[in-house]
Amino acid sequence: MTTTDTALSEHGDTPAYRDGNVLRWLTAYTASLVGDSVYFVALGWSAQKSGGPAEVGLVMAAGAVPRALLMLVGGVVADRFDPRRVILAGDALRCLLILAVAAGIALSTPALWILVVVALVFGAVDAMFVPAIGALPPRITGPGQLARVTGMRSLSMRLSQVAGPPIGGLAMGLGGTAGTFAVAGLLFALSVPFLLTLRIRPPGVGEEERPEAGTARQDLLDGLRYIRRHRLVGPLLAAGAVYELGLVGTLNVGMVLLNAERGWGPSGYGWVVGGFGAGAAASAALLTVVGRLPRAGLVLVGTLLVGCAGVGVIGVVPALWAAVVTAAVTGLCAGVFGSLNSALVQTATDPAYLGRVTSVMMLAMVGLAPLSYPLVGAAVGAWGSAAVFVGCGAFGGLGVAIALASREVRGAELPRPR
Repeated sequence: MTTTDTALSEHGDTPAYRDGNVLRWLTAYTASLVGDSVYFVALGWSAQKSGGPAEVGLVMAAGAVPRALLMLVGGVVADRFDPRRVILAGDALRCLLILAVAAGIALSTPALWILVVVALVFGAVDAMFVPAIGALPPRITGPGQLARVTGMRSLSMRLSQVAGPPIGGLAMGLGGTAGTFAVAGLLFALSVPFLLTLRIRPPGVGEEERPEAGTARQDLLDGLRYIRRHRLVGPLLAAGAVYELGLVGTLNVGMVLLNAERGWGPSGYGWVVGGFGAGAAASAALLTVVGRLPRAGLVLVGTLLVGCAGVGVIGVVPALWAAVVTAAVTGLCAGVFGSLNSALVQTATDPAYLGRVTSVMMLAMVGLAPLSYPLVGAAVGAWGSAAVFVGCGAFGGLGVAIALASREVRGAELPRPR
């Protein structure tokens, strides 16, 4: 056993919030996420200066295309190479790209096509980055700490969503668009030294026998077959995908339209969305502190059921306070479901396939779920918000049926920390 292996064996079950290795990863990840938020602020303002509303929409949506098309390829890359190196390369490339854009904007106003190219390149790099992030946690901590790491990762995402836009706005006020791009680039650069100091378990330690590497296409098909045949991972991914398709569009687009129907105003919308975010943050904090929930499979099914029911209730309650409370409960349940789903998948998956499994999981979130946005808008226009919220909650409930139908999901447990 190498020195790196020994270090991870000794400290792999140290509580993740006291593990320096995990904290370095979390710092790098948080810096990268905040950099993402600041980048989107800068990109949107640059597009606004170069064109009208349609052009802004084009630029902001451009990055989603390569992200969706290449996400599965990113999973193959993460499994073929050291995921830390993929993440390092991703943050380094994004840093150089964004700093180059900052320098160009400082000299002249960029043409719209340049911003589209930047968004496309950024999205392509993201498609490599995201699966590698999912493949890394089992390499930096022990199995008993994966739920805590998932909770800490969720807290990091919430922090970046809260802190990123104000930081971008402050940078915009002080340094203009060029300064905002520069801040985003420096945040990506900040993650690099923390990633360089990570101790990771080398490939092959504690893993099943790896199949011989084939072509990228063969590796991708092999990963899809692995998911289809795995009695726990397959149903978990299917239940999660149905949840995303049924609820994400409703919560992002339908919430705006519901608020307009109810006449709650911008502050009411903020309260409802804030309630959902507070509930999700509470679930992340719970898993970070507790580290393990008994009967994880049944808890996952129960929280998914309550979360789907909560979405339907939000659509029919007439009072703002009731919608806020329901949104908070829904966010709490959705957060617990998502964290348990991720932790169980990471625990059950052979590490040789983690990148490809993560890419399939994330494809549902960033590739397929946004396709429901126009459908939700059209459905609200035809039938009203209440009917759409109830219908989408019921559709998300199909994920409950998928999970309950699996004996492996019902009996799933997270490892106990040693």
